[in-house]
Amino acid sequence: MTPAHSSGRLSPVWLVLGGILSVQFGAGIAKDLFDEVTPTAMVWLRLVTSAVVLGLVARPVLRGRSRDDWVIALGFGLSLGVMNWAIYQAFARIPLGLAVTIEFVGPLTLAILGSRRALDLVWAALAGLGVALLGFEPGDLDLAGVGFALVAGAAWAAYILLSAQTGRRWPGLDGLAVASVVATLLLAPFAVASAGPGLLDPRILALGAAVGLLSSVIPYSLEITALRRIRPAVFSVLMSLEPAAAALAGVVVLQEFLTPLQLLAMACVVVASVGATSSRRVIREPAPD
Repeated sequence: MTPAHSSGRLSPVWLVLGGILSVQFGAGIAKDLFDEVTPTAMVWLRLVTSAVVLGLVARPVLRGRSRDDWVIALGFGLSLGVMNWAIYQAFARIPLGLAVTIEFVGPLTLAILGSRRALDLVWAALAGLGVALLGFEPGDLDLAGVGFALVAGAAWAAYILLSAQTGRRWPGLDGLAVASVVATLLLAPFAVASAGPGLLDPRILALGAAVGLLSSVIPYSLEITALRRIRPAVFSVLMSLEPAAAALAGVVVLQEFLTPLQLLAMACVVVASVGATSSRRVIREPAPD
């Protein structure tokens, strides 16, 4: 019997999958609102929601934290802010499914660097092939959108590593709450500059809060919980299901239909994820008491 079953808790795999669906459908709703509010302002609204909700729920204890604890939490907040800002800039320029597929270059690189088995490299290579196939239709890709997606991918890799460390150093959701505040403060000047008084519109505030719950509070809470019991390299490959979820959200919410070649590229990424996660144990054994 696995530790997840013996303790009555959900498997970390299911936690990650739930977070994937939540964040991508939240992204689809957010993109549908870009005509009313800028991507930067929308990211900031979702981060504000995350900071407020997590602050109230976690009520983090800040006293007695070590210098290293703060460095990790601040770094986590920085990666969180950059990752969200950059991918929303990409969403504004290219379809959701393509943006997330390109973004996966970051976690893919992390998976390769963290690999200890030749088979892991095969799955990583297949995912890399999927990303490379997108280059065969350059006319459909906005270069700035591609660049923002790559920046988001680099921040995503940093987020995976720092999230795992934050979860081990800070109890419960304390570290995530602190990181959300850091990311919110980081983007606040840019959000105000881009949207101005529009940020005070009650309808925009309500929609931003809804996006924040779907795209920040729910997925990040699930992921940081899962990362306490799953290796970062395995988590990063499992997250390659993100492109498929993003493509689904694009079709359902935005009617963004991808070409056969783009779907083939995405399929390579998904198959790589399934192969990597089904060929090994992904749940950590608990440490001895």
